Amino acid sequence: MLTADAAQIRGGLLVLGSIHTEMMALLEHRSAPLYNRVTDELDLTHLDIASLLDLLHAHADSSPERLLFLWNLFEGVPKFYRDCYEQGVLRGSRRELLERAFFLSSSPLRTEADNWFLKELHGRYDVVLKFVARNPGCLHGELVECVRQISPETGEQIGGYLKILIEKYRLVEKKLPIFAREKAKRSRYYVADNFLRSWLAALASPISAINFVPADRLVAQADERLAGVEGHSFEKLVGTLYEERSRKGIGDFPLSERIRGYWDRADTEIDLVALNGGEKRVRFGSCKRNPDRLLADVPVLDGHVRRFMAEHPQLEGWRVEKISFAPAYSEELRAKLVAAGHLTQDLNDLTAPLTNLRRQSPP
Repeated sequence: MLTADAAQIRGGLLVLGSIHTEMMALLEHRSAPLYNRVTDELDLTHLDIASLLDLLHAHADSSPERLLFLWNLFEGVPKFYRDCYEQGVLRGSRRELLERAFFLSSSPLRTEADNWFLKELHGRYDVVLKFVARNPGCLHGELVECVRQISPETGEQIGGYLKILIEKYRLVEKKLPIFAREKAKRSRYYVADNFLRSWLAALASPISAINFVPADRLVAQADERLAGVEGHSFEKLVGTLYEERSRKGIGDFPLSERIRGYWDRADTEIDLVALNGGEKRVRFGSCKRNPDRLLADVPVLDGHVRRFMAEHPQLEGWRVEKISFAPAYSEELRAKLVAAGHLTQDLNDLTAPLTNLRRQSPP
């Protein structure tokens, strides 16, 4: 088509899709027909939170508990939501969804991670990936020590393995605390993809035992492990919501740079640090999946903030705000946190402006 009408068509778009290894063989191998012919790349990201809320409004419910559960598993990948919808469990209970989507012989996602994420790695990076998935935010030293104990051979090559997982496959992300220099040695590591992290940390082991243990017991085990993984996912979800709200010009805190956390060798640790350079506001956040833990965390966060501000004189004169995040609040707990000097936001507060914006937009 492009060749036949070349006189009238000034260019063309070839859309290709496959697993990473096959795409690299097609585009980067010297003998491949498309080698060195790529002129531009279009990076297709996941559905944003506003789109997921529309999907849940139409086919399930957008309660904080369901949003966190599904986002922790599937983030914004449309295929996974479609698979659950076709199984009739998108609006079902946690365990019903896990059983139908992962644990039956006909489950559409039972082999998804092996087929699309792990097969092309040929087992070379399993130890690294599993440790990072089960210990999100691990430090480089912690990772090296654990991997050397499990697999001494892998431990000696961990630097190269991390480089490949970060740069080539983009399965692991390396994060630095806010204001840190790029070469600072305080990196933390995370599995970048929610589905892969949930699979490695919570699902792979129970699913592999399906022929030896009653299914209901394995589903319960997977559900309990997922609840543990959701702690980090909640923190990631809050940061994503802040960035999406700021990008769309809604919400109560426009960002002047990407939201990040902070940690140092003196045990100062803050889940989220948000900067609004135009208004000279800095907001420090504590994220807890279990809201009952937030009140006891108030003096802890206050101490971390004091040390942070003492270490960063460039923020002198800025308005300091401390905020507690939970999936959902009782009015009693919210009042206690406010009395202690903390702002409060839950997922209902954070998603309401996105929902309202979609409703106000013209069809």
